[in-house]
Amino acid sequence: FVAYRGQTELLGPLRKIELYEMGWNLKDGLRECLVAAAPYGGPIALLKGHYRRSPSARPQLEIYSSSGLPLASFPWKSGVVKQLGWTVSDDLLCVQEDGTVLVYDLWGGFKRHFSMGNEVSQSQVLETKIFHSPYGTGVAILTGALRFTLATNIDDIKLRRLPEVPGLQEAPSCWAVLTQDRQSKVLVANGSQLFILDNTACTPVTPPGLSPQASSIVHMCVSFSYKYLALLTDSGHVWMGTSNLKEKLSEVDTKIKTPPKQMAWCRRPKSQQPSAVVMWDGLLIVVGECKETIQYHLDDDSVLVPELDGVRIISGTHHELLQEVPGACEEIFKIASMAPGALLLEAHKEYEKESQKADEYLREIKEQSLLSEAVRQCVEAAGHEHEPETQKTLLRAASFGKCFLSNFPPEQFVSMCRDLRVLNAVRDYTVGIPLTHTQFKQMTVQVLIDRLVYRKLYPLAIEVCRYLKTPEYQGVSRVLKHWACYKVQQKEESDEVIAKAVSVKLADAAGISYSEIATKAYESGRTELAIKLLEFEPRSGEQVPLLLKMKKSPLALSKAIESGDTDLVYTVVMYLKNELNRGDFFMMLRNQPVALSLYKQFCKHQEQDTLKDLFNQDDDHEELGNFYVKASYKDQVAAWVRVHCQCTQNITSVNYFFLLSQTTEDEMRLLRFQRKLEEEKDEQLVGFSLQDTMTTLLSVGLHKHAEQLYKDFRVPDKRFWWLKLKALAEKEDWEELEKFGKTKKSPIGYLPFVEVCIKHHNKYEAKKYVSKVTPEQKVKAHLAVGDMEGAAEAAIERRNESEISTVLSRCSATTDHLLMERLNRAKATAVKK
Repeated sequence: FVAYRGQTELLGPLRKIELYEMGWNLKDGLRECLVAAAPYGGPIALLKGHYRRSPSARPQLEIYSSSGLPLASFPWKSGVVKQLGWTVSDDLLCVQEDGTVLVYDLWGGFKRHFSMGNEVSQSQVLETKIFHSPYGTGVAILTGALRFTLATNIDDIKLRRLPEVPGLQEAPSCWAVLTQDRQSKVLVANGSQLFILDNTACTPVTPPGLSPQASSIVHMCVSFSYKYLALLTDSGHVWMGTSNLKEKLSEVDTKIKTPPKQMAWCRRPKSQQPSAVVMWDGLLIVVGECKETIQYHLDDDSVLVPELDGVRIISGTHHELLQEVPGACEEIFKIASMAPGALLLEAHKEYEKESQKADEYLREIKEQSLLSEAVRQCVEAAGHEHEPETQKTLLRAASFGKCFLSNFPPEQFVSMCRDLRVLNAVRDYTVGIPLTHTQFKQMTVQVLIDRLVYRKLYPLAIEVCRYLKTPEYQGVSRVLKHWACYKVQQKEESDEVIAKAVSVKLADAAGISYSEIATKAYESGRTELAIKLLEFEPRSGEQVPLLLKMKKSPLALSKAIESGDTDLVYTVVMYLKNELNRGDFFMMLRNQPVALSLYKQFCKHQEQDTLKDLFNQDDDHEELGNFYVKASYKDQVAAWVRVHCQCTQNITSVNYFFLLSQTTEDEMRLLRFQRKLEEEKDEQLVGFSLQDTMTTLLSVGLHKHAEQLYKDFRVPDKRFWWLKLKALAEKEDWEELEKFGKTKKSPIGYLPFVEVCIKHHNKYEAKKYVSKVTPEQKVKAHLAVGDMEGAAEAAIERRNESEISTVLSRCSATTDHLLMERLNRAKATAVKK
């Protein structure tokens, strides 16, 4: 390999990149520290002096960025900590000896705690491992009783007690958590024996091809993807294979028989070369496919942090990344490489020197038709480089090569330029997130933005969103919402200043809910600020629930009424009804007419007694009278009917509502009449209106009783004649109908008689009344019974052009030819006049 520029050192097929000189100031380095670093360039937690038990010398928990900048620090006042670890969302887990797990945020703020069960609490924690599964972050514990307890997702705790390991008399020499087929299992080494523990069974397994010299397995590690497993035996051999223990990849003798401090996989995704890193005090050994090992001496105590595409090495002074050299970088930077990318890089260097060799290199690439491949290699290699100068060199070479291609798609080049600009920004010492391009693509932009927001790096998060053109509701608006939620928790500034700052900053942002920000302010004890922020919320449906939660009921009711949403008003009214006593509730409704009206509507259908109380409290005797009248219609018991009506009469009399009183008296008379007739004739009448009662009586032949009601209640003649006419026609009592028509002159005329007979298909009866119809209605009557001659005679006699035209429209040209001629002559005469 050629030498890399910058802080990169080659270790055979691997390279070690210096990420940072650590900004922390640790007197004793990482010695006597419990250390946990989050993957994907996440934060680092240190628990100094974790072995201390004295209250006067408590351990100190410190949280740093990957560049060593302090984020939080506080004395540890809880129990003995056995293990630290990070969740997938960068929360810190502290597992105590009694099985209690405490959860802290990135800034050292306590979030919650949970227990790993009574058994763990009673038998204490011997060892613990924090792992990431498809379900989230999990915790595995080995108890003092030599039993394993597992929780695969700390956000949905479901404890699993795994089966007992046969023959286990003391703590196992080593163990690890595997994730296979979306199920978490524990791999345990008891001497030279291996067991896999799942939910139901303990299964002995044997790694294929394991060295027979081994009498015990002293250390093991699983790859970042859980696909591969490495085992270190007491003979110093490292066995590497698949995690299902079905395939051996290689076995290497390290020639060191003492147990190591740590072991981790160092394998790039899709790589064909297995490599693992084993660390002892002051020594790092890389083992791979070949029998030779690569040794690297460490100056300080260090910690290995497995990553998707390598291993991070953290010491008291430096932070480095050890990884397999990416294929594209190897092709380009290999000594005497003739790969297309290497030739293109050399061509660009010669071009910058204005040398004709540039043309020679380009011609050589073109002759092999590999210019597109050369550009692709340079772009890919730029993504794997950490030094900005090397990135620029490779991208300039790719851009140079693109000039000689007519149809090369620009998307890969443009996308890589954008990605590298973002990566260089977050790798900066002040930010401290040393992501590789591979990790960035696996993590996704959305998660990176979340991490920047979680670190309160709001300006950088907004710039990343804008630069990558993230949709506003997923990008800038979401970041601003988080900023506002953080802002309202600051105690230094007044409510007015914060409310104004938030409104100005969020004025042009789309899709932001001010109610969420107001909720955060309320939870921080700033109720007045929450109310001010709610004024900016355009959706009343979002304002009202929080106002109710803050006990601002009058304001919530006003906002609900302003919205015009009756469902929202009902929601508030029902809430107030349950929260307030009856008197205060009614008093509040009296000040809000709209709400009172809606509540009355509700009571009419659901709570009749409450409605009566409302009318009584308001001294609304008219509505109270109406209430009793309506109640009387629904009550089928005559005694109650009389009571209701009598009460109504008393109320209306007192208040001199003469018309209402008279109406009530009429209703009482009608009810008495109906009840009496029900008893005599066994006909259901109580509760019917006056009109329905008369109609029923006429239809059953009780004409005299119907006429009595007609007289007693002074029913208008026209209404009574119409009712009787329809009732008799419905019964088809034509004889009675004829008698009725002859009693006296009809107040409704005789055309209705004609029409009602025709409606019931009795033209014969209808013709009896045609002669009695007034001249103005003669034509209509004759046409109703189908008498065209009679209709024509009547129309000609009246010399009415409109009526003549009506008759003409009903004539048939074939059968009424002579009649049509006669009508046409009459029409012409009528027009002349």
